[in-house]
Amino acid sequence: MTAEHHDADGRWHYRRSLASRVTLLTTIAVGVTVAFVALGAYLTVRMQLESTLDDSLVERASAASSDLCSLRSDIPPEYLGTADTWVACFRGSVGIGRGKLPFQIGDPEIGVLRGDHKQSIRTVVGSDGDRWRVIALHRGGDDGETFILAQSLSSTDAVLGKLGLVMLLFGLAGIIAAGMAGWGVARNGLRPVRRLTAAVEEIARTEDLRPLPVEGDDEIARLARAFNQMLAALAASRDRQRQLVADAGHELRTPLTSLRTNLDLLTQADSAGGLPPAAKEELLADVRAQIEELTTLIGDLMELSRDEPLTHVVQEIDLAELVEHTVARVRRRAPTATFDVVTEPWYVVGEEAGVERAVANLLDNAAKWSPPGGTVTVRLADGRLVVDDEGPGIKPDDRPHVFDRFYRSEESRSMPGSGLGLSIVRQVAERHSGTVDADVSPAGGARLVLWLPGSSSPVPDWTPVS
Repeated sequence: MTAEHHDADGRWHYRRSLASRVTLLTTIAVGVTVAFVALGAYLTVRMQLESTLDDSLVERASAASSDLCSLRSDIPPEYLGTADTWVACFRGSVGIGRGKLPFQIGDPEIGVLRGDHKQSIRTVVGSDGDRWRVIALHRGGDDGETFILAQSLSSTDAVLGKLGLVMLLFGLAGIIAAGMAGWGVARNGLRPVRRLTAAVEEIARTEDLRPLPVEGDDEIARLARAFNQMLAALAASRDRQRQLVADAGHELRTPLTSLRTNLDLLTQADSAGGLPPAAKEELLADVRAQIEELTTLIGDLMELSRDEPLTHVVQEIDLAELVEHTVARVRRRAPTATFDVVTEPWYVVGEEAGVERAVANLLDNAAKWSPPGGTVTVRLADGRLVVDDEGPGIKPDDRPHVFDRFYRSEESRSMPGSGLGLSIVRQVAERHSGTVDADVSPAGGARLVLWLPGSSSPVPDWTPVS
């Protein structure tokens, strides 16, 4: 999604810093709250003033003497009590008032004069623009008296204007104070986030994967601990990668050196007249063996580099048949070893090529360590493939490490191999939710046990999944 689309969606604020967004949201929330409170207080005061004024007008109109209607001229001010009041008294259709009428009498007042209503009260705007509160009160029957009393709202409007100005000033001051407080709270509250961000940027710049210091037990501390776990996993992965590259370079150096030496000998011999056929054939056989060893080593490295979950063709495997087939192939590579094989039906769901390679590595390892004419015992029952040899066995100190990459005991350093075969067995076992262990065979040699989960009978209508 482009930045223009974000702007069109109104998400421009996501480009701002977190502290500024917190401050802005806090200020808006406080501003809206202050506005509602001020508006409520203003309306309450206004309604209270109007209610008080209405009660005063009704009381004054009710208490007015009936003698006012008998006057032959304007009502004098002493009868009214205030100078900003206008009053008229009607008896029937005859009435007197005080001074010039400052506003137009409307239908509500006329209705009271006619006796349609007992009382009316409303706010009108006078000819000079001032507002007036007007009450019309009827007393008596059809020929009774009707008082129309009007009070100017100029003083009330002045009070309300001052009140609104004071509330506006205090509201603005409260919003400014809320913004400053929000900024301070945001900066102080986000200080651990800034420290964590600075530490992460430093790690990205220097690739120093040391864990970060953790303080407290809040969300930031949990984030720091989670980041430390990620750093630990990343450091372990980097160490494994470096170890793999270093070990691979070490293991590749030996066959490459031997291969280069043999090729140099062939070149020098050809320039000097050539080697005898037997010697030349021996050198070529050695070159082919070194190339085969390099090919095997590269294949093992590619197999071990596959740390991802099982993504290849998954199918049901007849493990007993696979073991028989693999033993037949290993017999051709190790003609001096005897294989005693007993298998029971066992079916595993997984990657057939990987399982076959793991079984072959177990058998090749046993054949390599068995003495000439020795017997390799292979037993498969309940998903446990047990391979025993009659070799020198594995020392107790070496057993925890025989499945590590490139691990080779002191006894095995003089023998061919890369130290990757058993590592591949463990990786295949883990990818198939199985296990592999090393122990001592009854003959004193090594016992390697591979267990893969499955069942003794095939799954009906199984369809391979890729």
